[in-house]
Amino acid sequence: MELRVLKYFLAVAREGSITGAANSLHLTQPTLTRQLQDLEKELKQKLLIRGKYKVTLTPEGMILRKRAQEIVDLVEKTQSELSISDTISGDIYIGGGESDCMKHIAHIIKEIQEDYPDIKFHIYSGNAEDVTEKLDKGLLDFGVLIQPVDLSKYDTIALPDKDIWGVVMRKNSKLAKKDYIELEDLKNLPLINSRQAMRKLNGKNEFIEWFQGEFENLNTVATINLVYNAAVMVKAGIGYAITLDKLVDTSSESTLCFKPLKPKLESALDIVWKKYQVFSPAAKLFLDKLKEKFTPDKEINYNK
Repeated sequence: MELRVLKYFLAVAREGSITGAANSLHLTQPTLTRQLQDLEKELKQKLLIRGKYKVTLTPEGMILRKRAQEIVDLVEKTQSELSISDTISGDIYIGGGESDCMKHIAHIIKEIQEDYPDIKFHIYSGNAEDVTEKLDKGLLDFGVLIQPVDLSKYDTIALPDKDIWGVVMRKNSKLAKKDYIELEDLKNLPLINSRQAMRKLNGKNEFIEWFQGEFENLNTVATINLVYNAAVMVKAGIGYAITLDKLVDTSSESTLCFKPLKPKLESALDIVWKKYQVFSPAAKLFLDKLKEKFTPDKEINYNK
């Protein structure tokens, strides 16, 4: 498979039309059609279903689209890392879940860009499973992971601060009058839970342990991987979202509020990277900044 042909295939998948893809690629339609036919012959798989007005992907075509995009992204990332410049430049790819602690990463990005404006940062939002998959494939340089998660495959630096768990609910809820939420309050309520937090790990899962063996008996009506959709469901009256603080708008204008759990439940965060990873100069600079900022004897001050 040639990289050029994979890009052609991705263009067809994106446009849903051979004609539209040919126009975007500045190719003639017969040329593009021939390239796609050759690709199908090479792979011995039918990749496209050609309709009267639209081209759709076969199941094999859907698999190739995912892999082809990963291949193209990895090639472009590698080319960026190998680019030669008198000053440090290039691209840094960071993935992470939703967390207020991402502010620490944002401050480092700001410092680096002030001194090295040719370094560009690309942020990917996803849960731990999404981020570690891309890390393992080399599509990300770093990942910010919220506990509970298995860190055994990675080198890590612990981020300062911890995220606090609680319940997001409508302000007109009876529980909204409470200062905190206890396990007994959650029984018989429709709950919206994080799939990552619910996962059973080989190690300790403090989230599951907080429920004292009652988690399986609770009424989980929906699961989520990121919090925005959970907030939408809470607003619609579907249930109560057990999530981290500072991720949902609970200002005076919002119809939602956040109440922390009692006993207090917190999750640590780590920034991770693959063991024995060879970094580009830009990524190495970022790692050096991380180590400089987050060693135990450093006091973090973003006001200077």
